[in-house]
Amino acid sequence: MSMRLSRSIVGEAEARAVSRVLLEDGYLGMGNEVRLFEEELAQYLGVKPEQVITTNTGTAALHLAVDAVAAQCRVPGKPEVLVPSLTFVASFQAITAAGCVPVACDVLAETGTLDLADAEKRITPNTIALMYVDYASNPWHLDEVYDFARRKGLRVIEDAAHAFGCKHDGRKIGSFGDMVCFSFDGIKNITCGEGGCLVAFDAEAGQLASDGRLLSVENDAQKRFAGARSWDPDVKRQGWRYHMSNIMAAIGRVQLSRLEEEFIPARRALAARYAERLAAVPHVALLHTDPRDFVVRHIMPVRILDGRKDAVKEFLATQDLPTGVHYKPNHLLTYFGHGESLPVTEQLYAELVTLPLHPALTLEDVDAVCTGIEEALRR
Repeated sequence: MSMRLSRSIVGEAEARAVSRVLLEDGYLGMGNEVRLFEEELAQYLGVKPEQVITTNTGTAALHLAVDAVAAQCRVPGKPEVLVPSLTFVASFQAITAAGCVPVACDVLAETGTLDLADAEKRITPNTIALMYVDYASNPWHLDEVYDFARRKGLRVIEDAAHAFGCKHDGRKIGSFGDMVCFSFDGIKNITCGEGGCLVAFDAEAGQLASDGRLLSVENDAQKRFAGARSWDPDVKRQGWRYHMSNIMAAIGRVQLSRLEEEFIPARRALAARYAERLAAVPHVALLHTDPRDFVVRHIMPVRILDGRKDAVKEFLATQDLPTGVHYKPNHLLTYFGHGESLPVTEQLYAELVTLPLHPALTLEDVDAVCTGIEEALRR
């Protein structure tokens, strides 16, 4: 197989788990397997099972989180959510889907994460929350983020799609915070095929999100976990069909069991090799991380400086070495752009190149990519 930028790492254990649900359990919707997965996620993160709300995508988790926070906040106009422009479009779509306005903010050049000073300038009486994105799995100065939000009276919706398995100052991402959202799609640190979850540290918001994933039928998740259904339901607000299936949960349970012993060591070793090989290469800059943090890279973006990005990407392509770009800034997209200028974000967009990273890669594969970058820059 030619080298891949990213890929799912699944095998016989996941296949057996899906077969068990299909042939033994026989119920493919949201039931006992999802309950078990939520309990195992809660145990891994060190939170209560009722705080973990699984969904069919990470985007759904973000949407439910924004919707729940918006339901609790009252502002004079349309609710606004501060969000870095350098993120996958799902972050912005989740905000607008919840009837709120995404306010694009600039990022820090050294990390690609939200610039709080820029965000502060964009706060209005309608601002209800800050969506913090752990870009490239980097929980940069999270304590400062939460302190900032408390001082400004804002909620925090953490887009931790990249950061499952990471730690900030010894604490697992998802073990603390406000509303923390993960993605379990095909190429994340663990996968359910598709899927995600929300970890809620506000009980009311968590219940709103839990009901919201099941069309806002009140307490329907608890009944499904008990093998029952809501035959005489009440619905008081908008909901969606965002719940996770037993098939997805079965895959996720196996993946979670492989995370600590297999996936985390592999991703960290590969990222460390990239850092070792590229740290002193001219015209290349690595994104900074805090040495107090335990970072499990989902993607490996680096900065190619001095206008050399396109030449490097083109040369690597001739060597069958794939690259990507994470991400085109959202304020440059037609739907979300309003003519604003975010100079650091735009600078990074002109520099960022994502290199191959997934547990099926070898250290020799990383060496080949790094040698290709060095050769491209020599040319």
